[in-house]
Amino acid sequence: MFSGFHRLKDMGIMGINSRNLDFIAPHNRRQYYRLVDDKVITKKTAIEAGIPVPELFATIEYQEQLKRLGDILAQRSCNQFVIKPAKGSGGGGIMVIKGRTAAGYLRANGQVITLPEIQYHISNILGGLYALGGARDVAIIEQCIENIDLFDKLAFQGVPDIRLVIYKNTPVMAMLRLPTLASGGRANLHSGGIGVGLSMDQGMTTNAILHNQYITHHGDTDAPLLGHIMPDWDQVLDIGVKAAHMAKLGYVGVDIVLDKHHGPMLLEINARPGISIQIANRQGLKARISSMGL
Repeated sequence: MFSGFHRLKDMGIMGINSRNLDFIAPHNRRQYYRLVDDKVITKKTAIEAGIPVPELFATIEYQEQLKRLGDILAQRSCNQFVIKPAKGSGGGGIMVIKGRTAAGYLRANGQVITLPEIQYHISNILGGLYALGGARDVAIIEQCIENIDLFDKLAFQGVPDIRLVIYKNTPVMAMLRLPTLASGGRANLHSGGIGVGLSMDQGMTTNAILHNQYITHHGDTDAPLLGHIMPDWDQVLDIGVKAAHMAKLGYVGVDIVLDKHHGPMLLEINARPGISIQIANRQGLKARISSMGL
């Protein structure tokens, strides 16, 4: 085990302790965490900075507002929307609505859900069920992303996103995260999503992992995962850099979605990005950062 530790260190692999002590602690000031830990603040600040984001339809802050939820959705003619906790993490609490039927609202997985069930879900969000530390939260209702044609093949019942790791305002590593049946349509690796390494020069898919095991095809769609180039790659990188600069944090994860009609948009910023991106790229973050002279 001791020799294994040194072998990983020699390969430039970043562990959790090193991430926390060597990168997050010295480069991310606590005073700026509120901007990235609250998605409402992130969205409003991004709009002011000219960074494209999914449109905000409504925010639900109090239980009393749930009585008017039907009217709120009707006013916006919301047939497609996403509900998420402002302070949630790991994809918890996200509900994607793709349409309406006579029986209710149609979720991304094909399940029909009623308005009272949506109200109950939002009530749980407000109570802090999905928030960091169980703190009182706010529910966001925002634009539902329409996948680009490429993602119709690569994703299953959900919206993929691109995770960029930005160090000192420089993109150092990237990963495409794909939803699966097991992940419930969420692009979250811990929930069973697929992580796909991306080359930094053109955003080409290079390696894919599921539960830290390398794969070549999507298990639900049988689509090949390697050799695809992300469209608007320069714009994706530009948004990542602008988001990191806006957040005033030196080491962050920036999540970007690709909409069919609006192009790349900032989804959220993470002050504590995970380290599985190294497995998807077959290279350690420390080694990558060192090779870039940062």
